[in-house]
Amino acid sequence: MPINYYIFLALALFCIGIIGVLTRRNAIIIFMCIELMLNAANLLLVAFSKMHVDVNQPTAGSDAQIFVFFIMVVAAAEVSVGLAIIVMLYRNIHSVDVNFLNRLKN
Repeated sequence: MPINYYIFLALALFCIGIIGVLTRRNAIIIFMCIELMLNAANLLLVAFSKMHVDVNQPTAGSDAQIFVFFIMVVAAAEVSVGLAIIVMLYRNIHSVDVNFLNRLKN
């Protein structure tokens, strides 16, 4: 499969994530859009590592895949901490609207 398909898919996912972050006010949806952008970057990293693999060294392209695995582990930890913060905010103010969170500055 050509690399162009992976680039187009990652670009589409990243653009959907950016549009979601810029237009939505729900904290959970913004959080999911950030994760979508992170996964788009991971897809490109794996696609480029597969494109540059050497035929004589088949394990040479696995470095980027290991790096992506660690990125996904850190993202899972980020999700657990982020959702815990969002749940605590919802318990205190009964809303996940990010515009309402601006009023908490005072």
